[in-house]
Amino acid sequence: MSLTVRAVRGPDALAVIGELARLRTLVFREYPYLYDGHPDYEEAYLRRYLAAPDLLLVLARDGERVVGASSALPLTQEGPEILSPFLASPIDPETVLYLGESVLLPEYRGRGLGHAFFDQREAHAERLGLRVTSFCAVVRPDDHPARPATYRPLHAFWAARGYRERPELHTHLAWPEVDQPGEPDHLMRFWVRGAGG
Repeated sequence: MSLTVRAVRGPDALAVIGELARLRTLVFREYPYLYDGHPDYEEAYLRRYLAAPDLLLVLARDGERVVGASSALPLTQEGPEILSPFLASPIDPETVLYLGESVLLPEYRGRGLGHAFFDQREAHAERLGLRVTSFCAVVRPDDHPARPATYRPLHAFWAARGYRERPELHTHLAWPEVDQPGEPDHLMRFWVRGAGG
């Protein structure tokens, strides 16, 4: 097994768009996201996302197979749902690198790839001169009926990397959820590193 982690851009990113779409559909179907997605929709979404001028895409591969991916881009290049909470906060959006989703197949977790994803994205923030990094995560109740008995939240991992949950920074996103009608609304709370406070 030969695991590698490296950043890709432009044509190299587009070359794996099908693999990324399938990976996102598979991983986000798990708790806590429970996303009932489709690779065709994901591929269309990724084509727009990968066009952002300062996007960083980090891929984890086992040999040639993509087994994980993570992304980041300046907050000002994100959509209004992600940008708006910062416009009403003391944190200047111009100083923030937004850390997009990380997806990793279950059998590759616990091998340091999560740290590698954060390392590369935080280094990208430094290259761009952005002193704050932030991401958001879905908020689910501890007694959610779909929560597996073996589920371990990532809060301690994020906190150990210097991120702090900021309840005043939140947004709402809708997506189709497994075994739910329509597209339920989901509370998303931001975690922030480098903003003080």
